[in-house]
Amino acid sequence: MKLNFVFGGVIMVALGIFVGKKIYQPDSDMVDKTKTESLSDDTPMLDNEAISPKDDVDSVATFSLKDYELETINLFEKSAPSVCFITTLSMRRNYWTRDVTEIPSGTGSGFIWDTEGHIVTNYHVIKDAQKFTVTLADQSNWVAELVGIEPNKDLAVLKINAEGKKLNPIKVGSSTKLKVGQSVFAIGNPFGLDQTLTTGIISALGREITSVSGRPIKDVIQTDAAINPGNSGGPLLDSHGRLIGVNTMIYSPSGASAGIGFSIPVSEVKWVVPDLIKYGEVRKPLLGITPLNDEYAQQWNIHGVLVLGIIKDSPAEKAGLQATMRDAHGHIIMGDIIRMLDNDEINNLDDLFDFLEKKSPGDKIKVSYIRDGKELSSDIVLASSVSSKE
Repeated sequence: MKLNFVFGGVIMVALGIFVGKKIYQPDSDMVDKTKTESLSDDTPMLDNEAISPKDDVDSVATFSLKDYELETINLFEKSAPSVCFITTLSMRRNYWTRDVTEIPSGTGSGFIWDTEGHIVTNYHVIKDAQKFTVTLADQSNWVAELVGIEPNKDLAVLKINAEGKKLNPIKVGSSTKLKVGQSVFAIGNPFGLDQTLTTGIISALGREITSVSGRPIKDVIQTDAAINPGNSGGPLLDSHGRLIGVNTMIYSPSGASAGIGFSIPVSEVKWVVPDLIKYGEVRKPLLGITPLNDEYAQQWNIHGVLVLGIIKDSPAEKAGLQATMRDAHGHIIMGDIIRMLDNDEINNLDDLFDFLEKKSPGDKIKVSYIRDGKELSSDIVLASSVSSKE
């Protein structure tokens, strides 16, 4: 009797467990809902569903990128086809056999200027070389010829005969209204690693560096975007992918990027390159002044172009214009402020450059300026920038 009772109890307990499991088992919809709710807020979602391993990886990666990342990617993809890799060769003659051998002499970067195949780079990239090879973004190689050089600005122009090939000229911006702190992007071939993008900000404006010829290059852009050997000649771009400078050198005891790089402002590039293409050298009308950078002019509330310095024996010196200087106590004595050239109002450097671009050496112009609060004027005959280099 006891045995039957115990056996019956065991059967009832087992049956209860089975029934309870069946009763409390959640349906499939509840399981799916529970799994969905257990996902964290950071789980990427697409079309209101959790991303599964079978989803397309590229779509997931693109979807999860931040807006600023997508903007950088877009900038690179649009700008990179305009950037090229430059390899230079020098000829070396064997002392015993007199045979001539091509020896690699250096590498650098450059960018496509126009659809005719002109390539802009630094002068020091191609200096002392006899042969040049340009590698475009699609890895095609082209023998280039030297068109013109301007050592004083560390700029040079090559040309490739890419007839029938679609070239992608770089978008050209402006460097006269840049601000410290704005984002910049450098594309080049550091250490021979082509199509490399680095990013940073403008660290300072109005810097001065020394060119290969020993002449100073003024109003240079300083950036913390990594610039290494091989970046020379490559473009420095703003956040719209427009050219604002040509990366030319770094400040580093080791030769590698230390967070201080320099770029020649695009205002100098637009001034030099057209003449190099047309004449092989720079032939610009010369006024003979060193102007104050627009950024500092705005800080000092100066309307016009302040004469910071005057080139010796230039038209400006002969006309009696005065430069900015310091007195014996170190106080700044403002130079002349140019307000008018002929009938054109001059408010900034852009106005000055635009006026001079329309003139030629030998043209006579009227310069109106402010000195000690008084309005004065002088007639000046523009000189040639070629004669100033002699």
